[in-house]
Amino acid sequence: MSADETLNKEKLLGKSFIFEALDEQSRKDLTAFAHVKRYTSGQTVFEMGTPGQSMMAIAEGTVRVTMPTPNAREVTLAELKAGDVFGEIALLDGGERSANVHALTNCTLVVLERRALLEVLQRNPAFSVRLIELLCKRVRRSDERMMEIAFLGLPARLARLLLRLTTAAPASEEKPHSKLSLSQSEMASMIGNTRENVNRCLRKWQKADLIDLKDGWLILRDRGGLEAIAEDE
Repeated sequence: MSADETLNKEKLLGKSFIFEALDEQSRKDLTAFAHVKRYTSGQTVFEMGTPGQSMMAIAEGTVRVTMPTPNAREVTLAELKAGDVFGEIALLDGGERSANVHALTNCTLVVLERRALLEVLQRNPAFSVRLIELLCKRVRRSDERMMEIAFLGLPARLARLLLRLTTAAPASEEKPHSKLSLSQSEMASMIGNTRENVNRCLRKWQKADLIDLKDGWLILRDRGGLEAIAEDE
């Protein structure tokens, strides 16, 4: 391995918040057992049920995490971007992958092998805490998604999705985006419903001037109105 390759992997790992807790030696140890993989848009990173012996840190691009439902549809659990990590559950417990992951765009991933990562966890409490925080965040988000699907109607779920997506980084609650480029099929998979139902709801909102659909964009015109729908349980 060349010095340039090692430095590149260390730099890529440094983009993820959980690796900020590592000391220099631990980061070097992980880098020695890590390798870079690149995926093209649409390519499968791994599938649910396959063996999991590694965790991935996203250096560039976006991946989509999905899970199949009993009626053969897929529910989108998360879309992860540069700085995020995934694959940690199977890596920690040695079990099978708990979801499907596909590259949503061209991606560069740093792959961390289980043996090296567990060794670093055993001697680095701060890194262990970061990983626990990440797992807790994922569990909370998953619980929230399941609660929405189980107890909220389509309009409330869809409104919450639009509000959530327009405040996700690099936007914020204080400076939300006003438009999204997202297909109705993608929105349906994120809230556990069908494209046809999502289309009907969006057309109704368009007539009420809550949103607009133009040139492939979904434009939010009345955030207050959508917030009221999101809270209507």
